[in-house]
Amino acid sequence: MTKPMTKTQLVAALAEEMGADKKTATAALDGIVALITREVSGGGAVTLQGVGKIYCRERPARTVRNPATGETMQKPADKVVKMTIAKALKDSVNG
Repeated sequence: MTKPMTKTQLVAALAEEMGADKKTATAALDGIVALITREVSGGGAVTLQGVGKIYCRERPARTVRNPATGETMQKPADKVVKMTIAKALKDSVNG
């Protein structure tokens, strides 16, 4: 398994793909991340064609068990960010 791409590597690749400098690519990437964060934290969803859909889902309150002590406790309801991967990306990885 290879190491994940770092932000620096992603910015460099994005700059090359855009034909722009790294400063412009960094601003574009940071802007996209900020928009996705704002939309998903507000209860919305973001669909990136060919990549997938990022959304927030609410989990109900539930009983959980501490594996170290065996003690059961009530965990309150919370929200979790999910991502559904697009079929096109799955097919390109498997194909």
